[in-house]
Amino acid sequence: MKKFYLLLSILLIFSGGFIAGSFFTKENNKKEVSFEQNPQSSKELEPKEKPELDQSPSKKLIGYVQDFRDPNVVDYKRLTHVIFSFAHPMKDGSIQFNGENAINNLRAMVSKAHQNNTKAMLAVGGWFHINGGESYDYFKAAIADSGSRGKLVQELASLTEQEKLDGIDIDFEHPRSQEDAAYLHAFTQELSNKLHSQGKELSIAVHSKIHSVTGTELGFVVYEPSMFQDVDYVNIMAYDGQWDGGYNAANLSPYPFTEDIVNYWATLFDTHNLSKEKLVLGVPFYAQPEDPNTKQVSYDALIQSNPNNANQDIVKLNGTIYHYNGDKTIQRKTELALHHGFGGMMMWEVGLDAKGEYSLTATISEVLKQTKF
Repeated sequence: MKKFYLLLSILLIFSGGFIAGSFFTKENNKKEVSFEQNPQSSKELEPKEKPELDQSPSKKLIGYVQDFRDPNVVDYKRLTHVIFSFAHPMKDGSIQFNGENAINNLRAMVSKAHQNNTKAMLAVGGWFHINGGESYDYFKAAIADSGSRGKLVQELASLTEQEKLDGIDIDFEHPRSQEDAAYLHAFTQELSNKLHSQGKELSIAVHSKIHSVTGTELGFVVYEPSMFQDVDYVNIMAYDGQWDGGYNAANLSPYPFTEDIVNYWATLFDTHNLSKEKLVLGVPFYAQPEDPNTKQVSYDALIQSNPNNANQDIVKLNGTIYHYNGDKTIQRKTELALHHGFGGMMMWEVGLDAKGEYSLTATISEVLKQTKF
């Protein structure tokens, strides 16, 4: 029994010491926490300025390049996208290229584009067909029938994988009725679903929809606005107004004509709750002759003739007067597009541009970088 009491006494003494020690430790910890939360310092803290983050969306600079063009002439580093033109649709939904040289140029373009972190796309359609005449009849036949339409979608999707393309550009020139618009809508939707499931992009080239003389909407080209939900970019061909109301080279692409075009498309997209970031304004890199029997010339040819031509929009060359867009006009058009919330600029076509300091591609690129809206 004595042993029992002795053990009980030792246990009580030990427990009491443990409890007292725990209490003392908790009190000290409280003091330490309080100290850390309220540091004493004679130096006042100065608030740091938050860095300003550039939240403006990146703008696109898209350049078409023709299938016969030497891929080495393209200034890939300034472009976000380069579009090879063209693959030709057949009435059965198959696709043809303009010979082996075109295919080789396509592959070289894709390789060089990717080396410069530029996306490479393929345009299907265009105005002229490989078999001669307009492409319209071939394209319409291909997309009017569900079987040939499905074949065309599958061939284009397979081409993007086979040739390591980043997407497809639709250039159906042009839907001329509500029926045509419905066919194009169906084709665009099917191709969009196929390409987007593969992580690819889809763009569409569209008519300006504006008469260059009257400034009113043209009714002979018809689009279904809901179709634009299915594409990533809408490349507006804001040129070739010289054919409106009788041939007049001065109506090629003057600034007031472009203002009407920009206002039309901005309003259309606002009305249908479509993102204006999809809109891409196109500009010409060629000069239109007042004599319709004379061929167009490149902007590069104008600069080669006289570098001062960069500061003008009209020039007389070899006895013929030409109308075009010089450096200042291209700057104004780029600013106009950005001011209206467009997603970028497009050029037809990059192989016609001047080189070096007179490059219009360089001019657009600088405005896109410097202008903030």
